[in-house]
Amino acid sequence: MILSPPVPMTPDLPLHRETAAARVAARSVLARPGDTVETVRERLREDARTDWELVCVIGDDGRLLGTLTAAELFVMSADAALDSVAHRDFPRVLSDVDQEQLASMALNRSVAAMPVVDAVGRLVGVVGSPTLMEILRQEHVEDLHRLAGITRESADARTALEEPPLRSARHRLPWLIVGLGGSMVATFIVARFETVLAAKPAIAFFVPGLVYLADAIGTQSEAVAVRGLSLSHVGIGRLIGNELRTGLLIGVVLALLAFPMIWLVFDELRLAAAVTLALAGASIVASVLGLVLPWLLARFGTDPAYGSGPLATIV
Repeated sequence: MILSPPVPMTPDLPLHRETAAARVAARSVLARPGDTVETVRERLREDARTDWELVCVIGDDGRLLGTLTAAELFVMSADAALDSVAHRDFPRVLSDVDQEQLASMALNRSVAAMPVVDAVGRLVGVVGSPTLMEILRQEHVEDLHRLAGITRESADARTALEEPPLRSARHRLPWLIVGLGGSMVATFIVARFETVLAAKPAIAFFVPGLVYLADAIGTQSEAVAVRGLSLSHVGIGRLIGNELRTGLLIGVVLALLAFPMIWLVFDELRLAAAVTLALAGASIVASVLGLVLPWLLARFGTDPAYGSGPLATIV
């Protein structure tokens, strides 16, 4: 029997937006434990279609007992019973799992399609590779909008460029207002060093460059961290250590490149040393903050893609 999308085996299951159950779309072959490999092959020949992805072995109560891929089906012995060759440990997800977790699990387990089951293990359907690719693309676009401070749902984020100016401004302003407050605080801090800047005005020439490089380094770390934190199983301490070393390496390279140019142009060794040390320190701090801020937001139950960019820029 061929299962055509989207026909859940549990019709009373509520389908919520962006859950695994809502993304069931792939065709799969349903088989019984006593069926042989040749029996399933014959069904496929009769069906005369090629868009199925998995063979799902189910019991009388609809519970998923095991799974086979297409490639495995055609290399196995024709007389083999499915209950003896099906993978009982094949990855599966619950129907209410978020679609992003679904795609992440498929990547981590290196599978092209994922069975979806309900709370008692009954098969709901299969999420196929085209749908997984669409989920990854959708989540990527959504995260890019969130990094820019556009706090909207994914469906609206994908059409942000088409929104009327008033609505678009309303969606972008929240984190930008936070950024405005942070920039005012930074301005007051710099103003306290007015005497130093008046005595050595050349220092002020390097402030925009230092701010830009720190922001660029932090943005790089954020872009990796926002999605990497949902996939990585490494402890936060180890990740921070890696970012410290990465930031130090970046800072040293940039400092070595900047030092001779500053010394040559301004002919002041102390100024060159001060600026390059500030550059190295900013690189380290920006790299770590680019990781820590998304992690903190995630710990407090907020999607890290929403405010990481604007917050890191403020700091």
